[in-house]
Amino acid sequence: MAEAEEQETESLEESTDESEEESEEEPKLKYERLSNGVTEILQKDAASCMTVHDKFLALGTHYGKVYLLDVQGNITQKFDVSPVKINQISLDDSGEHMGVCSEDGKLQVFGLYSGEEFHETFDCPIKIIAVHPQFVRSSCKQFVTGGKKLLLFERTWMNRWKSSVLHEGEGNIRSVKWRGHLIAWANNMICSVKERHASEMRDLPSRYVEIVSQFETEFYISGLAPLCDQLVVLSYVKEVSEKTEREYCARPRLDIIQPLPETCEEISSDALTVRGFQENECRDYHLEYSEGESLFYVVSPRDVVVAKERDQDDHIDWLLEKKKYEEALMAAEISQRNIKRHKILDIGLAYVNHLVERGEYDMAARKCQKILGKNASLWEYEVYKFKEIGQLKAISPYLPRGDPVLKPLIYEMILHEFLESDYEGFATLIREWPGDLYNNSVIVQAVRDHLKKDSQNKTLLKTLAELYTYDKNYGNALEIYLTLRHKDVFQLIHKHNLFSSIKDKIVLLMDFDSEKAVDMLLDNEDKISIKKVVEELEDRPELQHVYLHKLFKRDHHKGQRYHEKQISLYAEYDRPNLLPFLRDSTHCPLEKALEICQQRNFVEETVYLLSRMGNSRSALKMIMEELHDVDKAIEFAKEQDDGELWEDLILYSIDKPPFITGLLNNIGTHVDPILLIHRIKEGMEIPNLRDSLVKILQDYNLQILLREGCKKILVADSLSLLKKMHRTQMKGVLVDEENICESCLSPILPTDAAKPFSVVVFHCRHMFHKECLPMPSMNAPAQYCNICSAKNRGPGSAILEMKK
Repeated sequence: MAEAEEQETESLEESTDESEEESEEEPKLKYERLSNGVTEILQKDAASCMTVHDKFLALGTHYGKVYLLDVQGNITQKFDVSPVKINQISLDDSGEHMGVCSEDGKLQVFGLYSGEEFHETFDCPIKIIAVHPQFVRSSCKQFVTGGKKLLLFERTWMNRWKSSVLHEGEGNIRSVKWRGHLIAWANNMICSVKERHASEMRDLPSRYVEIVSQFETEFYISGLAPLCDQLVVLSYVKEVSEKTEREYCARPRLDIIQPLPETCEEISSDALTVRGFQENECRDYHLEYSEGESLFYVVSPRDVVVAKERDQDDHIDWLLEKKKYEEALMAAEISQRNIKRHKILDIGLAYVNHLVERGEYDMAARKCQKILGKNASLWEYEVYKFKEIGQLKAISPYLPRGDPVLKPLIYEMILHEFLESDYEGFATLIREWPGDLYNNSVIVQAVRDHLKKDSQNKTLLKTLAELYTYDKNYGNALEIYLTLRHKDVFQLIHKHNLFSSIKDKIVLLMDFDSEKAVDMLLDNEDKISIKKVVEELEDRPELQHVYLHKLFKRDHHKGQRYHEKQISLYAEYDRPNLLPFLRDSTHCPLEKALEICQQRNFVEETVYLLSRMGNSRSALKMIMEELHDVDKAIEFAKEQDDGELWEDLILYSIDKPPFITGLLNNIGTHVDPILLIHRIKEGMEIPNLRDSLVKILQDYNLQILLREGCKKILVADSLSLLKKMHRTQMKGVLVDEENICESCLSPILPTDAAKPFSVVVFHCRHMFHKECLPMPSMNAPAQYCNICSAKNRGPGSAILEMKK
């Protein structure tokens, strides 16, 4: 029997979903059959009506029975009220009193837990009954019935019941509800009760009824219930068969509509497959509801279906059913405190599986980051799933690398996958993954095995060097980097202080990048000595020169022991820097340098060396004979500033007109041009002689002008200084008790001001008592300061004599 109920429940769910197959809109309600005792009742009887209380349900049947049920449908009480159909049941707010009316005209109001009871039989069926909400109170023993009239029954003081007509004349009363002090009934109108404003009352009632919405439907309405500002409508539908063209009873529909002033808008519509719907009429269906829980009960003769508002769990169910996993996951995250049947992790895993099934492996792997979070065991499980479908590469970029850390085997498995098919991808992972994620030695061995097949593969070699670095096997890493001429080799040396490992690899480093290598070696002389570097480069003199040249540029004295060697190196590999080296070096053996330069016929260098060794005449001779450069010869003579050199230069040039022209143009400021002009042979043609002579005269005039100008400046400055000195000497000199006589060293002024005294003050500011100075002689009547005269500062004449 339980299995049959489950099958029927599934059938109900399937039937309600049929109306949604063509629409992507989510339903507003969910449905389930009221089973247990209800199923047992409806197998023998048929439901005719039902009412809902907060604590229980009351079900009336066609055989005149009333059953009290819990919310699960279990029977708690049974009442045999009538032999015929129960039309309606009404309960007060306390749930302690029940009113029942039946098809045979019987009407009963009785206490469920007391002996209180009222019976009345009418000569026609009673369809409607509503008891006072506070019927439990003695002052509220009232109920109303509906038919063609709305009758109010109330108990009088003699425990008698009297009836009075509240309303008639507008057709049959279809429904009655009693809330508080108001009784609402329905005939052919739907209305709204409103409070009248105090200013409008006058002699009018305090409340009035207003029609707020009126519209027609294409179906029969079997029941109405409120849902916020919307209506839940149970409708009875008849359709026409396309085959037989006959009208038949379709499944009842439960619609949610939004009332508008003159029409309505359908929000949702569900067709319900209730038992025996093919045989039911409109009057066989009833709609009851529980206000507090938004539960709606669809009652038919052979079935009771409960409709509930869908909660967040139901919303997620629908999204999952529609395979909208992203939205389902988002909904679960937003409402994680409210959902009861779902877990974010389960939804996420289902989403990942869905993406994998669709072949969206990269998206599935990316979602794992968010869904799996820090759950290491789930990560490992998902990695194995990706391995089974051959998609380890897809999940590799998203694996956790810190918190959490997976088992080394997981990372090794992925590295092996890349190593077998994608060297570049393998190299990328080695660069990006920390070296402690996997067993480094295992991966090193795997790479070495692959290199046996392809020994020159640069990607594998570089990756192996990185693995050696992680393993602190810097020597092997450095060797590979040098072989590959990799730019990171210098960074590796600095970072890990590998200078002890490169002492025998200096040539390799220099061949790779001599500039960086030399800078590194010179910056770390304390770790690799200059001597060691020079020795290692002995067989590569061109590299040796690069190193020693950079060393000399940094410090002219550090490599002084190699300056003799550098002469040959400069001469062989870098002649442009030979002359600057000879000029700047103070440790270079000049004889050796002269020998090498003479052997190689380096004239400029030889000239410099001869000059530096004091053999200026030989140097000048080389300039004249080898270079034939009069300007350079003149410049050399100017630098040496030696009259004999000028004489040699004139003698050498006297029979060479172009040289004479050069001398005439440049000799004027160093040697008297007349010496040269007198030696020129008569009749010798000299190019540009006139211009040269004009230049000599101009130079001479310029010298005269300069001398006169300097003389004027000197005289003016002397006069100015003399006047300044005169003004200074004419100024007064302060003489007070602190001054002393420079001869007797006693105070210059007497302690007794009444005594006469005589003081001499010189321009040099030295002071003497007059009696302490020697008497002037007839030959030298002027007096001079003894101190300044003794120190050879020149005579200081007296500027002031004070007497009293």
